Amino acid sequence: MTYAKTKLQEEKVFKDPVHRYIHVRDQVIWDLVKTREFQRLRRIKQLGTTYLVFHGAEHSRFNHSLGVYEIVRRIVDDVFKGRKEWDDSERLLVLCAALLHDLGHGPFSHAFENVFETDHEYFTRQILLGDTEVNAVLRRVADDFPEKVAQVIEKTYPNELVVSLISSQIDADRMDYLQRDAYYTGVSYGHFDMERIMRVMRPRANGVVIKESGMHAVEHYIMSRYQMYLQIYFHPVSRSAEVVLNHILKRVKVLCKNDYPFKYEPTPFISFFRGNVTLEDYIALDESIMLAYFQFWMGEDDEILRDLCRRFVNRKLFQYTNLNPYKQPEVYAQLQRLFLQAGIDPEYYLVHDSTSDLPYDFYRPGIEGTKKPIYLLMQDGMQRELSEESQIVEAIAGRIKVDHKVYYPKELFTDERIPAALRNEIKQLIEEA
Repeated sequence: MTYAKTKLQEEKVFKDPVHRYIHVRDQVIWDLVKTREFQRLRRIKQLGTTYLVFHGAEHSRFNHSLGVYEIVRRIVDDVFKGRKEWDDSERLLVLCAALLHDLGHGPFSHAFENVFETDHEYFTRQILLGDTEVNAVLRRVADDFPEKVAQVIEKTYPNELVVSLISSQIDADRMDYLQRDAYYTGVSYGHFDMERIMRVMRPRANGVVIKESGMHAVEHYIMSRYQMYLQIYFHPVSRSAEVVLNHILKRVKVLCKNDYPFKYEPTPFISFFRGNVTLEDYIALDESIMLAYFQFWMGEDDEILRDLCRRFVNRKLFQYTNLNPYKQPEVYAQLQRLFLQAGIDPEYYLVHDSTSDLPYDFYRPGIEGTKKPIYLLMQDGMQRELSEESQIVEAIAGRIKVDHKVYYPKELFTDERIPAALRNEIKQLIEEA
């Protein structure tokens, strides 16, 4: 029996709060889970700084990756198996892609990428194809197998059906993170009838379609996603924490460039500052190391770095106001001038942040960036785009929700080192914005 077809002598299971059990029967999957690179995902939080708002949100990308694998396993082993449109020879490929799709995420992923201009998708490919334990396992299947897995994750694999299971507007990735994030944050928004959706999924050459009878379950799923983005992923306090985190890294990068004499030399970050990051450097850095350095830098002489680290570690975050600098540039510019007069560096302490999301995208020919829509399989065998049949989805389809906020330290209103008249002027400008 080839390695690709080898089964474990006894099925392994992971007890999971979302899916109850995650089942592993394939030797390849079990070997991938045990690799150094996959185990590293235990030390990367799924929701970044959100744990500072929802205290239960301590779950990791390891949890999530297993969950995505389990959803795909159920689809291909239970729903698709035996259907003429599904090629079972693609089974192991899509399972591996599901398990490994987040492999390249770094610590506090999005904030980290913004400052150091890294790309988790690039590093996912490097881990899959480089000199890693993951690559060694995948190559045992076939020499070209690591490349095929990378193509599925990058959405360049020629079989659209395989790609759609991992990345589409109704895929295993979204179905897991919505439920998992809802569970760990303690909210009800992200729950939907996943079992029903999986039962009405049908394989087609151009991707997964949903039986017409399952439309209401899909509506619930889309509204769940809509609410999770508004209430959890874009929560203003979580964004405040990410702003502080962003500016800690930004400050360290500036200090390093100016040869600042650190008391605690940022050795794990040096290659990131210099732009010559090796794969080993990337894999070695995780959130536990970053948090340790934040603790160290609370004792640095640089006032800005010391203050930002204390804010993050002790959750003394920035306040916010609903201000869009693009619509009110004169207000934002005046605030910057007043902050400078008060001796507060607006580069680090007056920060604009915006978020946006598209809850559902419909088919718009010729429009760049249009996402492939969800299709319903009608009783007559024809396919209809979801928003053509659902009034609920039609109401939000194609509508991008954008939110602008400006973050600042609220203590400036009570800081007696700043003249009272100046404090009042800043406060009035913020309140009127």
